[in-house]
Amino acid sequence: MESNLKIAINAALDAGKAILEIYYSGNFNIEIKGDQSPLTKADLASHKIIISFLEKTNIPILSEEGEIITYNKRKNWSELWIVDPIDGTKEFIKKNGEFTVNIALIKNQEPILGVILAPVSGELYFSTKTKGAFKVQVDLKNYNLDDITNQAKKLPIAQQEKKPFTIVTSKSHMSLETQDYLTKLTNIHGEVNLISKGSSLKLCMVAEGEADCYPRFAPTMEWDTAAGQAICNHAGFDVIDWKTKKTMLYNRQELLNSSFLVKAF
Repeated sequence: MESNLKIAINAALDAGKAILEIYYSGNFNIEIKGDQSPLTKADLASHKIIISFLEKTNIPILSEEGEIITYNKRKNWSELWIVDPIDGTKEFIKKNGEFTVNIALIKNQEPILGVILAPVSGELYFSTKTKGAFKVQVDLKNYNLDDITNQAKKLPIAQQEKKPFTIVTSKSHMSLETQDYLTKLTNIHGEVNLISKGSSLKLCMVAEGEADCYPRFAPTMEWDTAAGQAICNHAGFDVIDWKTKKTMLYNRQELLNSSFLVKAF
């Protein structure tokens, strides 16, 4: 297993254990940030743990819960980690289990490594540009990296041939633009299966083959999508920036993503 991937997986698993302890305690210490999004002590605990691992790589880190880093400083970074300590904090607070830990390594604006952990279900997704994308079930109380590597299944796993066209959408952010796009897809494909899901699990569903596409016409940030894009790209799917009509890039001057579409290349 590549060194940086091993570090990122260990970081996600350790963070996942700390998150679950808080999740099941029910003591979240919820605050509201300046952008009106919620913040819990689980977000902060996860951030601290992940940073402690990634700092060993001497690669700069951009985390949702870290310091604000200006573009003048970031623009010269050819490599960086992009981290969302908890993607789907609203789902965490609702206790529906649909939240993830997201860690991505970016090189020359391209995601070359991704790790996504869903702590409640134990689903772990990871990928590198050279090896591809994988999924494995992890017991956060008892695991080792060798087992993770040996038991992981290469993505995509599911077969779509006999299923209706399946679209995955956000559980918390359904915009009018998304509804219009769904209508267009229904007109094209006839029978359409619609699935609502929280966090970066939507990107994972496409990478897994459980969904044919994921349209997003509501705000997201780079840390919401970087790890998921890595896993999608390395499984044979693309994340298309709706503005440029090209594969979405990272470490941009504006960290707010454009609308995007996840689908097969």
